[in-house]
Amino acid sequence: MYRAVSANKRNTYVIMAGFVLLIAALGFVAQLMTGDTSGFIFWGTLVGALIYVAIQYYAAGKQALSMAGAREIQKKDNPRLYRIVENLAITTGLPTPKVYIVDDPAPNAFATGRDPEHAAVAATTGLLDIMDDQELEGVMAHEMAHVKNYDIRVTTLVFGLVVVVGLLADFLARMAFFGGMRRNNGANPLMLILGILAMILAPLLAASIQAAISRQREYLADATGALTTRHPEGLARALQKLGEYSKPLKRQQASMAHLWMADPMQPGVIDRMFQTHPPIPDRIKRLLENQARF
Repeated sequence: MYRAVSANKRNTYVIMAGFVLLIAALGFVAQLMTGDTSGFIFWGTLVGALIYVAIQYYAAGKQALSMAGAREIQKKDNPRLYRIVENLAITTGLPTPKVYIVDDPAPNAFATGRDPEHAAVAATTGLLDIMDDQELEGVMAHEMAHVKNYDIRVTTLVFGLVVVVGLLADFLARMAFFGGMRRNNGANPLMLILGILAMILAPLLAASIQAAISRQREYLADATGALTTRHPEGLARALQKLGEYSKPLKRQQASMAHLWMADPMQPGVIDRMFQTHPPIPDRIKRLLENQARF
């Protein structure tokens, strides 16, 4: 587990560097498409990317909560959820994170923030409605495991960076299309092709990174959560219910799909290619097969 925490801290910097390079590559494509020889567009994009990464490190958690429609609660607002989170924080030796509720009938939960001192956990109203206390404790222990293992730093940062890659790719596509329409006489077909390729490949690469970093972290958070509660069967039952009552969230955001405990998207062909979560039956099987160790 300590190795996982250290790896997550290292991965934060690797992911930040990787996304900066990806965004710089998109800036280089934009420079080629515009015919700029001064390098202003490339360096402007690169500097902008560095500034954006720094901002996202501190702001992505709040951005994710806002996009999910989460509202912060105090103990008096929902004593059951708040006390479970509070008790888990005491058990794990972590600061009590801010607690949020998302008004959505789809059962789900997520954690976000840059470190345990700036963490938040959120649960949907649908989750609170269908889980008994032991199951809810298992779910929130899973989310607190993401906090303890520093998964939240990596996944929250990736959320913010995936958003900007999508925006830049869309901008390049529009530049390629409308720029080519405006300059019929001098337009270079290669630039149009570059713009289209950038539009397609950049989001796919970002989605691949997003999916890869999430899958193994879900298994680790399940195991850490079970170790915390000493009741792996509670988390296993919760996962079973998440599978049975699964439905897409009202606010579907592909960029933050990897943050949720269960995949919040309506599955389709492309979604299955870039699944951010391991199959629920596999997660249940691992928990039950290893329950003697917890």
